[in-house]
Amino acid sequence: MALFESFFGLIRKNKSPDVSYDFDELFSDLQQIHLKLLAIDKNAEFLSRVFSRSEFNYRVNDERMDNQWSYILNAKPNKNEAGSRFWQRLVYKLITQNEVLVILSDDDQLLIADAFNHKEYAVYGDVFESVVVKNYQFKRSFKMDEVIYLQYNNNRLSLYLDKLFEDYQKLYSRMVEALARNNQIRGTLKVKGANQFNKEQTQTLKNYSERLFAAFKDKSVAIVPMIDQIEYDELTNRVGVSDTSIDELKKLRRQFEDDVADLIGIPVALLHGEIAGIEDAQKSFNMYCLEPLIKRVEDELNSKIIDAADYQKGAKIEIIGVERRDLFELASSIDKLISSGAFNRNEVRKELGYTAIEGGDEFLITRNYQEFYEGKGGEVEGED
Repeated sequence: MALFESFFGLIRKNKSPDVSYDFDELFSDLQQIHLKLLAIDKNAEFLSRVFSRSEFNYRVNDERMDNQWSYILNAKPNKNEAGSRFWQRLVYKLITQNEVLVILSDDDQLLIADAFNHKEYAVYGDVFESVVVKNYQFKRSFKMDEVIYLQYNNNRLSLYLDKLFEDYQKLYSRMVEALARNNQIRGTLKVKGANQFNKEQTQTLKNYSERLFAAFKDKSVAIVPMIDQIEYDELTNRVGVSDTSIDELKKLRRQFEDDVADLIGIPVALLHGEIAGIEDAQKSFNMYCLEPLIKRVEDELNSKIIDAADYQKGAKIEIIGVERRDLFELASSIDKLISSGAFNRNEVRKELGYTAIEGGDEFLITRNYQEFYEGKGGEVEGED
């Protein structure tokens, strides 16, 4: 912050910069921030888009209930955003800024704070002051039990990025410089008797050389007149050739994204849309990335929206995301669980996130299992 203040202070005062001021540090910081954002943005956008497809259910004793909160959380959290857009923006902010604050306005709108001051206390509840939403600052303060406050707390991500991008930024800059030199026009200009030129002749020669190189730089086809005393020798195709390519820069940028994805828990196969190993990648993503995030949001919503009395009666908010298992893939396993008598239908439905049905608590056993339990054994064809 001090660096930017010093920089803009020079502009405001219209003064020449002091020789001790390090402009290279300013531009280096800006480049490093840009590279960090490229990788973290792709991963945060991916995770936030997936989470935004979740469904929020208000349940009482495992039975889904129509409730005002179901409408607010799923359809319209506030007057300007649909549910999917709201949750996508919330998760993106949580990942990129490590925390997010949501306040409930007087007319029951959920609003994501753009800025706030968090006062922490050891025994009493924390307080949030100077809360700003879209350039509007609330005059009142908000207590912890009045807001939805989430922290990502990925210390490994924060510490690793500080070191990772410091090294990668230097390497990236060198590779860009190498690319710039790859097709750079290089040459020598020899002038006979230049050491005997007067001031006017020297200026004429300078103007000519500038027009010569400007023609080579700006025109796809350059035709310039040559003078007997001047000899131009092209060196572009003989020196400075590098093997650096655009593909190598793409690989480096992908390495940024892969390292961040690993820290967040996103399999790179999913992040880049690869087909190979997609099923295993999806399972890993659900287990180690999406489900912990859903659990964290569920806990915060239940602790702030559901009061103690309703919670003890079985009321809760449940989030069903894309990690919900495919019933068609599980059909054979479901059939075995129910037909063997190991579980009844309602127990299986509860495990899969569905409400109980009438008569679903009865245990059903197929004919073959029933005969085995009764000690009759199976019938053999051809026997009397």
